Amino acid sequence: MLTISRRELLIIGTLLGAPAIGATSTRPFFRRTGLPIGLQLYTVGDDLKRDFEGTLAAVAKIGYKTVELAGLADHAVDEWRQALDRVRLKCPSIHVPSHSKTGVNLDELGALAEAAHALGVGTIVSPMFNLPERFSLTPLPGETGVKMAARLGASMTLDDWKWNADYFNQKAAALKPYGLRFAYHNHNVEFAPVGGSTGLAQLIQHTDPTLVTFEMDAGWVVAAGADPAALLAAHPGRFSAMHVKDVKASTRPNFSFQQDPCEVGQGIIDWKTLLAKAYQANVRQFYVEQEPPFSKSRLESVGISFDYLNALVA
Repeated sequence: MLTISRRELLIIGTLLGAPAIGATSTRPFFRRTGLPIGLQLYTVGDDLKRDFEGTLAAVAKIGYKTVELAGLADHAVDEWRQALDRVRLKCPSIHVPSHSKTGVNLDELGALAEAAHALGVGTIVSPMFNLPERFSLTPLPGETGVKMAARLGASMTLDDWKWNADYFNQKAAALKPYGLRFAYHNHNVEFAPVGGSTGLAQLIQHTDPTLVTFEMDAGWVVAAGADPAALLAAHPGRFSAMHVKDVKASTRPNFSFQQDPCEVGQGIIDWKTLLAKAYQANVRQFYVEQEPPFSKSRLESVGISFDYLNALVA
């Protein structure tokens, strides 16, 4: 019987270019996988309004290769296309509201598809659930927009979440002939208990996995008191993208759009483990995102996040 010593096995593995048994990769995650580090442009929203082309150039100079749009930010599609081309940024996905009086939206799929194709977008992402018509959108006295959204989100029933799932199925099916995929982006309100379940559980259960995927916002998952890695494991194949967002240890679990934000790598999320788990779960798009308030300039913050991820071995 032929036997091979551990030393010989290690040598064979090295000659074949395979990692040695028991060894871990020493290459940074994004270089090892060949995936780009992306940025959700919501993060630099204010800067983008003040200096559209200059901000995109700064993002590219930091090292980002892809961006995810949060709507069109009052710029025409051809302006976006030309500006992105000039700084060699690609745009694989875009956040699109269900209804909007300006810009692209899910009410006008033909115009949306035309804009997406012009931008090179492959995935349309819904950034928020829809509220039933019975809800009043008038804030209570002294109520901020965020607090109103939290209050209304807490009032959602199981049927309301199922209704949202049906809506997403319909939109995803209608986008498919255009060659566009559809995903839903979570916050933390979807984790609030409702009827022995949660809003997110209902969305995952009642959407068609061949049509609807999910973009996990890791920061909001943690802000809800949940574990992003466990969520990926519980729903294999349902998440295709991730918002790489970190939160401080002072963040207390809640379902009301509250978190204490920070740059990636400065908070409590174990990115070394989570990125590896996400890749194993077939997540292939990663976008840095940070919520306000910022302790530094927005561009400085996204630079810190990029440098951390660019060097992270996972």
